[in-house]
Amino acid sequence: MHTPGTLHVVATPIGNLGDLAPRALEIFRSVAAICAEDTRHTRQLLAHFGLERPLLALHQHNEDAQAAQLVQRLLSGDSLALVSDAGTPLVSDPGFRLVRAAREAGVRVSPVPGACAAIAALSVAGIASDRFAFEGFLPAKGGARRERLSGLVGETRTLLFYESAHRIEEALHDMAGVFGGERRAVMARELTKLFETVLDGSLAELRAAVAADPNQRRGEFVVIIEGAGDDADAKVHEGRRLYARLSEHLPPSTAAKLAAELSGAPRKALYGSGRENA
Repeated sequence: MHTPGTLHVVATPIGNLGDLAPRALEIFRSVAAICAEDTRHTRQLLAHFGLERPLLALHQHNEDAQAAQLVQRLLSGDSLALVSDAGTPLVSDPGFRLVRAAREAGVRVSPVPGACAAIAALSVAGIASDRFAFEGFLPAKGGARRERLSGLVGETRTLLFYESAHRIEEALHDMAGVFGGERRAVMARELTKLFETVLDGSLAELRAAVAADPNQRRGEFVVIIEGAGDDADAKVHEGRRLYARLSEHLPPSTAAKLAAELSGAPRKALYGSGRENA
């Protein structure tokens, strides 16, 4: 009877190739194959370190079909590595179905820690990090994006989001509209890369900075937003969430009146805080 292999979940650099852990290189050399989100990208990474290893494509479109076959290889004794294009696998990337299937089959799953854009951004943000909620990518469509954000208005934990270059301006617009332009936030762009920038201020200030500078609309982004504050702040945030939803169907004055009554927040703090003033 074969001794099962190990599935190694290996973090790779998010930009600076010097961040690849030495143990990751040892794992790459030792495994039977590397399961990669994009084999072309991973092949370039390996080539930089003088490695050439068998690669297997594992992405959101084939993970369900591939998981069973890969588990059989693991059970037969092969050890495999799982990587994403950048950072820690499974953090807004494919792989959890394979990890779940491997664990259910009794296969050892071992992490090889390394870079993670969300944690790297949080470490330099200067915003409370003792409790945080990772929300990943917001929906691409504006209505769905605002609805998701509205559900987070009263969240007291620090909020972390990923965003792409072609939606960062729209996302900051909606964040300011839903959370309020004065909410403190940080936008980290191109972390560990040549044009790394970390901007902090209010959501309104970040939105203005991105609108004014095309360079701040390029690359990959992590947006970190401070959580809701005390009970009074929570009422205002809840009122703004209600106002944003009601103003889609009612005149602004009526929407503000109803939102104030339902949330207990002052009406003047809500009026004009919705999409039309975002």
